[in-house]
Amino acid sequence: MKFKSIFAVVILMTIIILTLSACSSSAAPEDAVTDYLNALVNKDASKLSALSCADWEPNALLELDSFQAVEVRLEDLSCASTGSEGDTTFVQCQGKIIATYNTENMEINLADKSYKVIEQNGNYLVCGYK
Repeated sequence: MKFKSIFAVVILMTIIILTLSACSSSAAPEDAVTDYLNALVNKDASKLSALSCADWEPNALLELDSFQAVEVRLEDLSCASTGSEGDTTFVQCQGKIIATYNTENMEINLADKSYKVIEQNGNYLVCGYK
């Protein structure tokens, strides 16, 4: 009888842990942008969509499509919140995306964009840049 109770508790704890990890989100606006950029260079369309607000999602997927024929990597990425306006937080990143086609590298300076991030239902989502 005792074994069944312990087994039931272990099963219940496993289910709770799996449920909580499936619902995890970025803890801060800068984490959302970091996760977004990693999903972009890893060519993970579903994660990129999940990290984008509904209005921005088609643009995010279009940006992802532009990297399909090249190898892409992030270099020296660091992001920080720089302020807010209404419900939008602005995130500035340092570093670059390196896109390689054959032997040619194209560098995209991340400091050229300020990402717009909003919080919806407890999740931080990228909603474009300015």
